[in-house]
Amino acid sequence: MHRDVKRACAQAYGAFSKIDRRRFVAAASSIGLATVLTKNVFAEEKPAILGGKPVRSAGFASWPRVRPQDEEAVLRVVKSGGWYRNGWVQRFEQVYAERNDAKYCIACSSGTSALYTSLGALGVGPGDEVIVPPYTFMATVTVVLQHYALPIFVDSDPETFLMDPDKLEAAITERTAAIIPVHIGGSVAHLDRILAIAQKHNIPVIGDACQAHLAQWRGRSAGSWGTTGCYSFQLSKNLCSGEGGAIVTNDEEMADKCFAFHNCARKRDPRSNFVYRLGRNTNVRMTEFQGALLLSQMEGIEERAKVRSENAEYLTGMLSEIPGIVPAKMYEGCTRNAYHLYMFRYIPEQFANLSRSQFVRALRAEGIPVSEGYGPLNKDRFLVDALNSRGYLRVYGKERIAAWPEQNQCPQNDKLCEQGCWFLHTVLLGTREDMDQIAEAFRKVHQYASEIAKA
Repeated sequence: MHRDVKRACAQAYGAFSKIDRRRFVAAASSIGLATVLTKNVFAEEKPAILGGKPVRSAGFASWPRVRPQDEEAVLRVVKSGGWYRNGWVQRFEQVYAERNDAKYCIACSSGTSALYTSLGALGVGPGDEVIVPPYTFMATVTVVLQHYALPIFVDSDPETFLMDPDKLEAAITERTAAIIPVHIGGSVAHLDRILAIAQKHNIPVIGDACQAHLAQWRGRSAGSWGTTGCYSFQLSKNLCSGEGGAIVTNDEEMADKCFAFHNCARKRDPRSNFVYRLGRNTNVRMTEFQGALLLSQMEGIEERAKVRSENAEYLTGMLSEIPGIVPAKMYEGCTRNAYHLYMFRYIPEQFANLSRSQFVRALRAEGIPVSEGYGPLNKDRFLVDALNSRGYLRVYGKERIAAWPEQNQCPQNDKLCEQGCWFLHTVLLGTREDMDQIAEAFRKVHQYASEIAKA
C-alpha cells in the first residue's frame, strides 16, 4: 500500500483506541479508507508469534559496511611497516577534532579508555565522587571504579531517557570531582542546565558521547561543550573500527594532560623527548590500523546520519499514534540526534497487559529486531561487588558503603528500565517502506495483544 495511505491508516488506528469500532469505520470512510481498513487495521492475518505470516522476511542493513576503500586503507598501513601511533592517527585526530567543533582530539583504544583518561587527567581518585546517570552502558561507571572514586547517581528523566537536570544540584557535595552526563542513544542531555550548575560549583563536565557521533546541542557538536567529550568506535557504533575511542576538547591544558595520561606521560609534541609531569599515566593509544580505517569509514557519515534522522522522524510520527508506544523525546536544545539507538517506552497497560518480554518476542517474530533497554545500573551486581571490595571498604569505610544503596535510589529510572525498548541505528538505514513495515508490525501486535498474552 502507498505510504501516505498507510500513514493515514495509522492515524485512524490511533483514533480507534479512543472510540468504538462503528464510529471509527464511519470516520475512516469519510477520508477514503473504507477499502483498506479490513485489509490492514482490522487485518485477519494473525501475528507471526500466533502462526501468521511475518511482516518482514528480509533482514535490515548489515553493519559495519565494508568497502574496498577500507581494505585498501588497512593494507597501506600493513605495507608501510609504520604500525605505531603516528601519521594516520594524527590525521584522524585533526579531521575528527574539526568535525566536532574542537581544537584538540586525542585518539584512544576505546570509548571506555577515553572516559578513563579524562578522569585520570583531572586527577580523580580515591575519596572523590563522580556524578553519573543510571541509564547507560556499564563503562560510564566502571571508569569511575577504576579510579577508586565513588559513583553518585542522578535519576533519569523518563521522557528523554537522560539525566534529569532538575535533580543534579542536590547530588553535588564538596567531594564531587566530575559530572558525566551521557548522551544515550545519540540524544543530547540538557547541556544548558548541566553546564550552568557545573560552572556554579566549579566542577568539570566529561560528556559521554560514545553513542552520539554527529549529535549536536544548539548547532554544535555535543562533545565540544564540556571539559572533554568522549567517543567510542566500537563495532556497533555509527562510526566504527572494531574498537577505538577519542577525546575532544577545546582546553589546551586538558588536551596535554589527556595525551600524557593515555601515552606513558609523553607530551603531545612528537619532537619533544620530555615527559609531561603527571602523577599517573597508562598506555591506551590508538593504532595506525584503526586511524586509517576510521578515516575511510568517515566517508558517507553525513549521508548515513541524514537517512537515520529522516527515517526516525517518519517512524516516530507513526508509532506515536499507537497507544502504549512512547518514543523518547528530545530536549529543545538537541538540534541533531545521532540515533545510535531508536528508543521508546512500552506501556503494557495499553497492550492488554502483555509483558514487555512477550511484546519483544512478538515483534521479533515479525522480523523487527527490538530489544529491551538497559537495567538499573545503580543496582547492578558488578557495582555492588566493587563497592564491597577490600579496596573500597578501606577507602570509604563500612558505614558509608552500607549507606550508599539507599542514598542512590533512582525510582524514575527503575520505572524507565521496566518500560524501555530500542533497536539499533542500522534499522534506520532502510527505506520508507521498511519504516512502514516496522509500524505495521507494532500495530499488528497491539491489535492482537490480548491473544498473544494468553498464548
